[in-house]
Amino acid sequence: MSQVVSSPARTGTPIAPAGGPTPATGKPSLFGTIGQDAPAGLVVFLVALPLCLGISLASGAPLLAGLISGIVGGLLVSVLSGSAVSVSGPAAGLTVIMLSAIATLGSWPAVLAATVVAGVIQLLLGVARAGIIALYFPAAVIRGMLAAIGIILIMKQIPHFLGADTDYFEDMDFLQFNGLNTFSAIAAAAKGLSPGSVLVGAVSLALLLLWDTAPVRRQPWARLVPGALVTVLVAVGLNQLLRAVAPDLAVRPEHLVKLPVLSSLGQLAGVMTFPDFGALRNPATYGVAFTIAIVASLETLLSVEAVDNLDPQKRHTPTNRELMAQGAGNLVSGLLGGLPLTAVIVRSSANIAAGGQSKVSAFIHGILLLLSLLFMGAILNLIPLAALAAVLLLVGFKLTKPALYRNQWRLGWAQFGPFIITILAVLFTDLLKGVSIGLVIGFFFILKDNAKAGSYLRRDPAVGGGADDEAGALLHLRLPEHVSFLNKASIVTTLEQLPAGSRVLLDGTRSDVIDHDVLEAIEAFRQAAPARGIELELRGIRQVAMAGH
Repeated sequence: MSQVVSSPARTGTPIAPAGGPTPATGKPSLFGTIGQDAPAGLVVFLVALPLCLGISLASGAPLLAGLISGIVGGLLVSVLSGSAVSVSGPAAGLTVIMLSAIATLGSWPAVLAATVVAGVIQLLLGVARAGIIALYFPAAVIRGMLAAIGIILIMKQIPHFLGADTDYFEDMDFLQFNGLNTFSAIAAAAKGLSPGSVLVGAVSLALLLLWDTAPVRRQPWARLVPGALVTVLVAVGLNQLLRAVAPDLAVRPEHLVKLPVLSSLGQLAGVMTFPDFGALRNPATYGVAFTIAIVASLETLLSVEAVDNLDPQKRHTPTNRELMAQGAGNLVSGLLGGLPLTAVIVRSSANIAAGGQSKVSAFIHGILLLLSLLFMGAILNLIPLAALAAVLLLVGFKLTKPALYRNQWRLGWAQFGPFIITILAVLFTDLLKGVSIGLVIGFFFILKDNAKAGSYLRRDPAVGGGADDEAGALLHLRLPEHVSFLNKASIVTTLEQLPAGSRVLLDGTRSDVIDHDVLEAIEAFRQAAPARGIELELRGIRQVAMAGH
């Protein structure tokens, strides 16, 4: 992946992207890209299906809960969201919270009630315009998160690729529930590989790489059909052929997609679980709901920021609208017995890689999840997990290409440091902890830069005195338009370095806002200045009472 930029260039004559405003009406042509969105939606569905099931297992929830969450994310959140290519569904980052919630509240129906409340909290956060915090995520941390997810995808899919997986399909944490970690799971998989899975996986990966070559991409028919879709179909056909001519080489049943087979809508209604609103009398329910809402919101905001960077058209997702869409999704998912959902990077990345152009692809993936639950269980259970692992291996590589590391290195340590530390932290903890560590490091570099003397103050020794006579010159120090607490270190450092006997004009006439902490620091300097022989004039800066005086 090449260096990510925050906004597209706006030069030359603007050209409406596919699926964007039409020249005749100026209105969005939502289904103008159905030729790209339908195949992409199918690919996302094929990737999402085992993820929904796996996250249910990891969360200690009924198997159906993950599918319901994926269906709600596809059919409801995609419509309400302002994102063109983001996909929503159950997230691996919430599995530990779900296990803890079930243990705390004592039952799955009680957790569903907490999920409904969490949805209401997210709706209120959207109304309160809390999505603005997404603008404060450093770009280096976002890129580090994407690169780390790419590495995790590669490492976590190797056991599935070899047909020796023992954990659920989207176990994204370094320490797994089965006692292994990412590296020991790969070593264990190498000892117990399945020849059939290796063969199907190798053919699938080779086909994907072939589909991504320039000669194939230049073919009109190849642009209409995503390589991941062709790969899955070929993998199913190859495995059926192996079952017929060489049964010992066929993929073992435990390494195929496992979907509950339902025969009727009545049977579906019989296996659904609904919330126990009696749990609302338990104060612990609200603590669980608040935790779900905050973590799901942060993961969503991180995901949509990353997905916007991956979007070839660099469209911007309105974050407050996204919080409300996710809130509505969690409210409905909880009412229907589903897991909490968020915007998810893996499925969104697969959507972009497969050529998805608009939210229609996410909606189609939701329809297919619903149809698969009702009618297609037996057919979809023929898909080898090795083929889906091959799809995700390529998605992972595209997220962590060597060019990304080279570009970040060229930007300097202030960008490369948070980037590489975020990668390491995500790899050895989990997504949310790793990103939190990356954000702390990123903000440290921001504060460090702000603390450099002269970063925010302009010194003009030529005003009122000779340039060579620094002690006798008038030092004209001008504050910027907006002075926040982030400027405090720079201002204090500059004032402390002023030579004794200076004549100083501290000018705040151009400042619209000066933070109270900065005013206190200036007042402290004003009181200490006579002892250093400094003649100080304040212009446009009000004096404040010092705390404790």
